[in-house]
Amino acid sequence: MGQDLAQISPLAEQFSRRARLEDLARGRDRHRVLETRRARRPLRLLWLLTGPGLLAMLGENDGPSMVSYATTGATYGVGFFVPFILLTFVMAFAVQEMTVRLGAATHRGHAELIFARFGPFWGYLAMADLVVGNLLTLVTEFIAIQAGGLYFGAPAPVSVGIGALVVIASLALRRYATWERAVMIFAAFNLLFVPAALFAHPDGAALARALATWRPLQGGFSVAFVTLAMANIGATVTPWMIFFQQSAVVDKGLTVADLPQGRIETALGAVVAAVAAIATIVATAPLFAAGIDVSKFVSGPDFASALRPLIGSTGATLFALGVLEAGLVAAMTITTSSAYAFGETLRAGHSLNLDFTEGRLFYGAAIVSTLAAAGVVLIPGAPLLAMTLTVNVIATLMMAPALLLLLLLANDREIMGRLANGRFANLIGGTIVVAITAVGAIYGLVVVFPGLLGN
Repeated sequence: MGQDLAQISPLAEQFSRRARLEDLARGRDRHRVLETRRARRPLRLLWLLTGPGLLAMLGENDGPSMVSYATTGATYGVGFFVPFILLTFVMAFAVQEMTVRLGAATHRGHAELIFARFGPFWGYLAMADLVVGNLLTLVTEFIAIQAGGLYFGAPAPVSVGIGALVVIASLALRRYATWERAVMIFAAFNLLFVPAALFAHPDGAALARALATWRPLQGGFSVAFVTLAMANIGATVTPWMIFFQQSAVVDKGLTVADLPQGRIETALGAVVAAVAAIATIVATAPLFAAGIDVSKFVSGPDFASALRPLIGSTGATLFALGVLEAGLVAAMTITTSSAYAFGETLRAGHSLNLDFTEGRLFYGAAIVSTLAAAGVVLIPGAPLLAMTLTVNVIATLMMAPALLLLLLLANDREIMGRLANGRFANLIGGTIVVAITAVGAIYGLVVVFPGLLGN
């Protein structure tokens, strides 16, 4: 018996230390929230609780997403896809609102809940889905960082290396609240696409008509249209967002009382991200007007370089900086998403409030995935552009099973209680699953039978 206690005691002490580190850091943040709520200061309360939703939405405005939006603007101009993008962000809010409720109601991360409610088979299947999607997406984030660097004359190893160092250095903050605020500062630069769009001198009346009337698609239904529709859906909703936001809600310590602010900040994130996405379409619409074939672009900086004579060097510089920022912020959030899920799967420490000793598996997963993705980008002859153009399509194809598991968890009254989905939430969620599945099926038919659309 004494020997058994001797073996158990170090484990209990380690768990107790980890709990103290996490709870003390989180407790200080919660104290500020409670004091602000008692003082009836709603705007400050919203500011204190803002983070997970805003970062999930702006993190998804990543490198491949901005390339998808840029390709859309250069291929179709301002028209059909502007309201389509707004619709996808409404869809994103509906999905991410469920993750806020799950995190606040259960205080468990998404991976942890899947293993607990559905067992190892579905848990490892969901993890495989996440790992493949995250690794592919993370590679494209470093492609975006490389593209931004190349525009300013920085060699690929320099820009990619600095990007990797920034991502890893952010983990050294060892405090969720500090990490969150630091990444939010970077994320604010996603709005650089707005002044870039203004340098394009957009036709305000045409943009308003596109938003109000949802003008018919120019050029008809084609393979290019289906591919861009898939890419734009994947640019808005992906599995990593579900895992990240739910785990971030738990790490931040949000409770049921914080749900109103959680919903507001998620909606605010969707609005800001939608503005940046539409601004990217507007900024690249001059390429469409000039008849420039973007399918011939062979490297990351091509969009900014092609835009320079059309929107000026300042506008093109803002565009290039926006692409670089998009890749950097997404790299920070996606690596954290992977680390959360890895820690939850292995039942190890998984919090940004832990030190490196207690959170070695959590931080190790983030660092290894960062270095692996950065290394792939630097492989000579790697098909980087092809990965950038297809990663959002792959994300869309992976989204349906992730959404099904999310819906099942959100309807589980044993863990959700009164916060479980109602009829309206299920109608919206079910419609999203059907729509994404249908678009994926159409894309599959187009790939297998390329002559199906007659173009």
